[in-house]
Amino acid sequence: MKMEDVVAVVTGGASGLGEATVRQVVAHGGKAVIADVQKERATALAEELGEKVLFIATDVTKEEDAQHTFDRTVEHFGKVNVLVNCAGIAIGERTVSKRGPHRLDSFKKVIDVNLVGSFNMIRLAAEKMQANEPTEDGERGVIVNTASIAAFDGQIGQAAYSASKSAVAGMTLPIARDLSVMGVRVMTIAPGIFETPLFAQLPDEARRSLEKMTPFPQRLGKPEEYDHLVQNIIENTMLNGEVIRLDGAIRMQPR
Repeated sequence: MKMEDVVAVVTGGASGLGEATVRQVVAHGGKAVIADVQKERATALAEELGEKVLFIATDVTKEEDAQHTFDRTVEHFGKVNVLVNCAGIAIGERTVSKRGPHRLDSFKKVIDVNLVGSFNMIRLAAEKMQANEPTEDGERGVIVNTASIAAFDGQIGQAAYSASKSAVAGMTLPIARDLSVMGVRVMTIAPGIFETPLFAQLPDEARRSLEKMTPFPQRLGKPEEYDHLVQNIIENTMLNGEVIRLDGAIRMQPR
């Protein structure tokens, strides 16, 4: 798929990896929908980037929000042929600590946003994509999910986060197979440690420690490196049903 033909819905598109993806799509001639709950940031970004960007307030865990987002996208831009799932949350909580067992409600919330929210958007995006005119290869859409290296190297206190992200990685191939009959590809990116609003809150010492854990390049990943991979996935029709680690060869230690 050519970038200039892209109409992308980007969850979590108001900041971090999602914002970088929105900017990349627009910079290459495509159109993007910011599907996010951060109204102030999303509105400012949409105003900055102009008529090729639309902000739709979206809680990915709510079926009615997600349905409205895709209905409005098709109404405004005529179609949706790319979904990039960047919305997500993280908590740090041990299975059992001095405060007692892991709170069940916080575990469920992480699963609900990161896993159920991603699947909610996937299923409704695919429903719209099947109506698209196919390309020469018969392609009608591309879906890119965001997992994490925590899916494979989960640390102490990451039970909920790792469970949600490993499930996102695990459903990549079966969904790609499900949607192959309609010409929709499904890929997942598992980023390492990236410069995002979450990591910006860490003390300098903690940031330097994390940077040293990455063999090469010995630094945090840049959001632009994530969105470049999203572009490669969109443009390369043979990429399907796989999880790509984008992590500088890091393997996380237990803590």
